[in-house]
Order: sequence, then structure tokens, then C-alpha cells
Amino acid sequence: MTRIKHFPRKSLGQNYLIDENICRNIVNSFDIKESDNVIEIGPGQGAITKYIIEKTKNLTVIELDEKNCKILSKKFPDLKILNNDFLKLEFYRIEILQPAKGGTQNFKFRIIGNIPYNVTSEIIFKLIDNRHFVADAQLMVQEEVAQRLTGKPNTKEYGIPSVLVQVFSKPKLLFKVSRSCFYPIPGVDSRIIHFDFNHSLENTIKDVVFFKKLVRAAFGTRRKTLKNSLKSLKKDLNKINFDFSRRAENLTVNEFITLNNLLC
Repeated sequence: MTRIKHFPRKSLGQNYLIDENICRNIVNSFDIKESDNVIEIGPGQGAITKYIIEKTKNLTVIELDEKNCKILSKKFPDLKILNNDFLKLEFYRIEILQPAKGGTQNFKFRIIGNIPYNVTSEIIFKLIDNRHFVADAQLMVQEEVAQRLTGKPNTKEYGIPSVLVQVFSKPKLLFKVSRSCFYPIPGVDSRIIHFDFNHSLENTIKDVVFFKKLVRAAFGTRRKTLKNSLKSLKKDLNKINFDFSRRAENLTVNEFITLNNLLC
């Protein structure tokens, strides 16, 4: 069990992973190579960090809690630590894009992290927006969120995150993590989920910006038909050969792409 030196702050949504076997399994399942350039989001006090640096030295950790940054710097003197909010981070910043010694200059990041539950959606959408910098990501999220991200049409889990994640990446559910593996113990179980941004459907979309607007508008009024929910897009739907009597939750990811391309 991991020893805690600085107790979790509720305001930052901190729940520290304390099960060593789970920490080891998380890193092993990510299949890190020595040449990989890895970013860890929210390392806390280094529960999985210590296993990552056994795989690669090209690691940058992003930690918002200043006290944890000091703990990390003592534990891992050579570790590149950014005391920053990941959601405010600009991926093209020079200090981030400088790989450690031995890293390649032309690379995409691999992202790993036990992320705060209260900003899960924001972090995932940020990764989607910066997908050209990211090869893949493996995150620990709430079980309920994991099910939404991989949700299928005609289910209550299917929504905006489902469509966007499945279009711009290839998500895969990995193993569950019991709430008992954390301190303090959260009220829900978690799941490890992997996002492969190198396998996406983006190249089949005419206008990516419009596609995001389309998906958000379609689900914005979930119980309405597409004919009503898409009025805000100010498109002449009568000219399009598509069944607008259906609801957003009935459309597959590929049908959303088809509709987008018909409207563009």
C-alpha cells in the first residue's frame, strides 16, 4: 500500500491510488517503450510515476498541487515536473515539446493518468482538441463515465461524449478498479480506458468544426426529433435526403458523419 505524505484535497478532486498491484497493472497495460514521450496527468505523490520511469525517462508530469510537486521532486530528482493545470496547458509550449535526452524530436505524446472525476469530461475533450499532438491516452475514469464514452446507439449512455470520442479515437475498455483501491474511498468504482487517436474517422468528415456543432445541437434537446433539434444550425433540412424524424440517440456514429457531409 502506497504511503501518503500529503493528504488529498477535496477541492482538487484528489483520490490517491494506494494499491500497488493496480498501479503496476496500469503501467504494464500501457505497454510503454523506452523511446516513448509520456505525459502523466495528476501524478499525486507518484503512485504510478515510479513504475513509468522504469519504462522510459522521457516523462513529464503535470501536477496542480504545489505540495505534491515538492514531494515528487524529492522522490524523483530527475523528473520533469510542471506545476500547472492540465486544462490550461498549451501543448505547443516549448517547455513541453522538448523531449528528454534520448527522446525523438518528431513525436506524439502518450498520455496516462488517474484524473479527477470532477474534470473528466473537460480533460477528454481537451485531448480530442489536441489529438494531433497525442498518439494515445490511458485514463482512469468513473465506471459510469467509461460506459458513456463507449456507449452505443439506442441506450441511455449514448450521447455527445460517445460520438465525439468514437469519431476522433478508438476507445477500449480495460479493467475495473475497485473504490477500495483509493484513499479516501470514493463513492464509485473506476475503469481504465484506452483511447487510440491514431485510429479515427476524422478523414471521412468534410467539416470537423461543423461536425462538433451538429452533434452538440442534435443531443442538446435529446427527446426532440432531429428536425427540431437541428433548427439552430440554420440549414435547409428539406433539401437533404435524410430521415429527420429520428432522434440523436438513434443515429450511429457513421450516420452522424453521413448527415454532416450532406449538410456541408
